[in-house]
Amino acid sequence: MSIKLSQKQIGQRIAELRKMKGLSQEDLAKNIGISRPSLAQIELGNRSIDIMELQNLAIVLGFSLDEFMSKDFGVDHYVVTDKGGKFKPTEERISVPTLKIGKFKNVLLYILERCAGKPNVGETVLYKLLYFSDFNYYELYEEHLTGARYRKLPYGPVPQKMDAIINQMIEKGQLQRVKTEYNGFPQTRYLPLEKANLTELKASEKEIIDRVIEQLSDWSAAAISNYSHKDLPWLASKVGEEIDYELAFYRDAPFSVRNYGNEIEER
Repeated sequence: MSIKLSQKQIGQRIAELRKMKGLSQEDLAKNIGISRPSLAQIELGNRSIDIMELQNLAIVLGFSLDEFMSKDFGVDHYVVTDKGGKFKPTEERISVPTLKIGKFKNVLLYILERCAGKPNVGETVLYKLLYFSDFNYYELYEEHLTGARYRKLPYGPVPQKMDAIINQMIEKGQLQRVKTEYNGFPQTRYLPLEKANLTELKASEKEIIDRVIEQLSDWSAAAISNYSHKDLPWLASKVGEEIDYELAFYRDAPFSVRNYGNEIEER
């Protein structure tokens, strides 16, 4: 039985089907003849979709409009093709982040090599530099840089297992922890005691990290925290919960690192 769906419900169903089909937003948008930002707004429920666009989506994603608009439609159980056949979902495109400890340590050492001498770069700034390096890389290349998982806390995104990794690096003589003050506030700083192994970083990975350092490493802890609080992955997550990397694809300027040319949102 067909029901009247809200824009948000339609967007959620489209996003789920796209991920199940293994398509990026950019791929699907090109296939149906709209811009990537337009598709992102549809999936978020902020933009309506006309019947022609929905028909194009049905063809590309392989569902029937009757089933799509029904109350019982669910991608967890099946997907209905335009020919009426049913098949079970296989593998989703969503990539579950797996921490690459060696890569994470080298990224941390590289950031500290370039930034540890700056008086503003304590734990707070360091965490944000790691966060934006990871999420910017994922948005641009749809691959994980370090695979670190970040949790939403009141002061911004914080990498999980950070304390254990830091303590391990201190024990191995790779880092030194320093307690100091900056602008009248207590500050925890880390000094690199060895150089990063740059052979562990691809050119594209180093380029993203360098961009983040150039843009944000001179910011104060308060400024970079406030900036991270406006980034959609952080905004869309609940306090205390893990931040989903997939949310990076819904970013708008100035956070989005993809260049979509002169795409114009028509609505």
